Parts: sequence; C-alpha cells; structure tokens
Amino acid sequence: MSVPVCLVPGRSSQRAGLASLLAALITALLLFSSNLAGAASALQKTQVPGYYRVMVGAFEITALYDGYIDVDSKLLKNASEQEIRSLLARIFVKGPQMQTAVNAYLINTGQQLVLIDTGAAKKFGPSLGYLIDNLKAAGYDPAQVDAVLITHLHGDHVNGLVTPEGKPAFANAEIWSAKADNDFWLSSEVAAKAPQDAQPFFKMAQDAAAPYQQIGKWKVFAADGEIVPGIRSVAAPGHTPGHSAYLVASNGQQLLIWGDLVHSHSVQFSRPEVVIEFDVNKKQAVATRKAMFARTAKEKLLVAGMHLPFPGIGHVRSERKGYAWVPIEFGPIRE
Repeated sequence: MSVPVCLVPGRSSQRAGLASLLAALITALLLFSSNLAGAASALQKTQVPGYYRVMVGAFEITALYDGYIDVDSKLLKNASEQEIRSLLARIFVKGPQMQTAVNAYLINTGQQLVLIDTGAAKKFGPSLGYLIDNLKAAGYDPAQVDAVLITHLHGDHVNGLVTPEGKPAFANAEIWSAKADNDFWLSSEVAAKAPQDAQPFFKMAQDAAAPYQQIGKWKVFAADGEIVPGIRSVAAPGHTPGHSAYLVASNGQQLLIWGDLVHSHSVQFSRPEVVIEFDVNKKQAVATRKAMFARTAKEKLLVAGMHLPFPGIGHVRSERKGYAWVPIEFGPIRE
C-alpha cells in the first residue's frame, strides 16, 4: 500500500525547509535583478577626459579642454541683436547665452614639450579649470613641460600658470609672452589708469606672471619670430596689444594656433566685422581677423582656436559672403 508523501514522518518538515530556502533564493534574485536595473538606469553625468590628438608632420598635437564658459551674446558688437539671434539660430543655439570652450594645445616636438596657453584655473567658476586633469589623462605631467607660450595675458589663458597656493604649476618650464602684452598688462601705470571693472584682469595677469618672474623663467619675445624650433609667433593684435598666434611647422605640414581670433564661431565666421566687448582695440581686431581668415582659407591651413568648439581644430572655408568653419572629424592618429 502506498503512503501519501505528506504522511511520511519527517517529509513535511523537509518540504517546509526547502520551501523556505526556495523563497529566500527567489527574494535574493529579485533584489539582485532590481539592483542591476537600478545601476543600469542611473545617470552618469560625466564625459570622457577632454583631450584629442592630431599629428602635424612629426609633431604630436594634443588639444586640451579646460572647460566652458557661457558668454552673453550681448557682448558681441557691430551687428544688430536680430542678426546675431538669427546667426545663432542657424546652428541651433538658443541664446542669449553661448557655450564657449576654453582650449589649450600641447605640442610634443620629440625634443621639447610645449604648451600653448594654460586655461582659466577655477577663477571663472566651476565649469573651467580642468586643463591639468586632462593633461595628466593625456599621459603627461606638468613637470614635463619645457615651455609655455602665451597667446595673450587674459585670465582664461594664464590663470592656469599658478597653483591655488600661488606656486608655479609648470615648475620646469620657461614662460614666453609678447612684449606688447607685457608692457600693457604687467604695467602698474597702465593698470592704474584702467577702468575699475578692468582692474581684476590686470591683477590676474600680474599674479600669473609673478612666480615665474621671481625665478627668472618669465621670458619676453618680439613679434614674428621662432621661439622654439618649429614654432614661431605670428603677431595678431587687436584683441590685446600683443595678442599672438603660433605657427607650428614640421615636415612640410603646418598648424596655426590663433588664440582668441574668434569667440563665437556661429557669428564671426559669417560676419568677421563682429567684435566682442573684451577686444582692447576693436578696429584692429577686425582687421586682424579678416586678414587671418583670408590667409587660412587661401592656404588651406589647419587652424586651432582657444574658443572654438573642442577640440577647436579645423579649416576655414571662403563663402560667397564671409567664411565658414569646417571642424576636423574624429579619427585615429595618422602619421
């Protein structure tokens, strides 16, 4: 005679134990899958490190992203508000705030490591000041930099020269600045005569220069000359008195790093006559921009700019009216 399993002594307790174990396992699996789902749906809100490389002849160029700043389109002059809004809308910028990158460029010549500009540090807000982080992410250390070439002495280009403690951030580098900018921004007499709202800009320049001046590593160059082998300065005055571009040349290839020639790519390529409030000599800034646009378009020069959308490298194309910006495509390093 068969006996019902439920009536066999001990079987009921075994079944109860197995049921409890199974329930516990199911609960654990449900919690595990729930945690996985939660992790998969969490917003990361971060980007990749901000560096990008291209080769110019035998030179390795690394674009470094310091961050961004939102610039009010009302700072743009020589065009109507309606025209500026229209130009911004063409590239889907709502305005009036324009997201503007702050870039720098590291050049490995094989013999020297040369940095063009150093970013804003944290003195313009938390969205800037990432140059050192991105330099390290790109595989380099600030102590390896041999020379820093400054396009001009505005704070978003030189604040990164010093640490938060006021020490040299590039302890082994010589710093090179154009004489005309030195004579303007580092002059206590000129600063004393400047409007009150301009005083902080003079102080930033002087604070950035001081630690290097004290150790004899602040160098001054005249316009249009080779500073290190393969890199020469090109006078580009207007934005500041000594605003300088740098022409990088190797094995028949060239890159023109033009500093602050353009602050709003959506507006100023189409309308080169548009200036920004920060231009010290606005008439001269327009003349310089038009000349640089004409040259780079004609010669098909590869160019890089500190306030062009990162990595800020590309070409200038001549249009029926004005010019157009043609950024490079993301891709592998090509020798």
